[in-house]
Amino acid sequence: MIIDIHSHCYKNPVPFVTPFCNPEELIKINKEMGIDKAVLLPVVNSEIYFPQSNDEILEICNAYPDKFIPYCNIDPRAMTNSPNAPLHKVLDYYKNKGCKGIGEVMPNLEITNLKVQNLFRAAEDVELPIVYDGSIVKDGDFGLYDDAGLPGLEQTLQRFPKLKIFGHGPCFWAELFRLQTPAERGYVFNFEGTDQVGVRGTESREEGVLPVLLRRYENLHCDLSDGSPIQALSRNLEYTKKFFTEFQDRLYFGTDMCNKTVKYPHVDFINSLLANNVISKDIYDKVTHKNAIKLLNL
Repeated sequence: MIIDIHSHCYKNPVPFVTPFCNPEELIKINKEMGIDKAVLLPVVNSEIYFPQSNDEILEICNAYPDKFIPYCNIDPRAMTNSPNAPLHKVLDYYKNKGCKGIGEVMPNLEITNLKVQNLFRAAEDVELPIVYDGSIVKDGDFGLYDDAGLPGLEQTLQRFPKLKIFGHGPCFWAELFRLQTPAERGYVFNFEGTDQVGVRGTESREEGVLPVLLRRYENLHCDLSDGSPIQALSRNLEYTKKFFTEFQDRLYFGTDMCNKTVKYPHVDFINSLLANNVISKDIYDKVTHKNAIKLLNL
């Protein structure tokens, strides 16, 4: 069984920016890849795409309860644009509607911004896990900004020790190994509108701060979706074996499905780790579904 901890779809996708799946298309693609269920994360931050409602996600998941698991989300600037906004009331409402987590949080604000910290506080109050994406810039992008070394994430982990926080995306996974330059953490957009990928290289280096944070904070979990963890974990399979063994209870398979025209290599990658004895069948089962079942009480 494979559960995708991080996926997206729109009931009525807008036909530009990025070709998201509708529910039926996502079910078909997941079946072809061998994915049994997917967590649907609502996109609510205008920095990345057209915002969708939590109710749209619930409607999709209620129509296909055997295929989808709902998350809810809220922009930290909502409900008064204040660090005292009662975000917990919204999150608690959707938790009672069946939502199992929060995210993907992607406003282009600093992770230490008081309104963002208010959202993390609300998530801890309602006892729901939260996933966010990061950015290397403070404007002109999507995702929460943090400095190299992820000090803002560490402060957040310290401030909310009962909150399960999911690291996700290039800024997070680039810290698996020691950085040579801060710009290796992610990419920026140039004036022609194309992505300029940070030069991360393929050589193996000493450990970065990511495994250190995992050892220090049991409330930090890892989202294996999008291309960045595959890139990072492909550098040194001997180290990858150690990483999966040490943190097997806090790693979760995911794709970040947001483009129906792209082939996603995530199932092939995790299957290759099993086939080549990089991970055991027990670890494979935890990462592909057992950890998600336990976390989300499925």
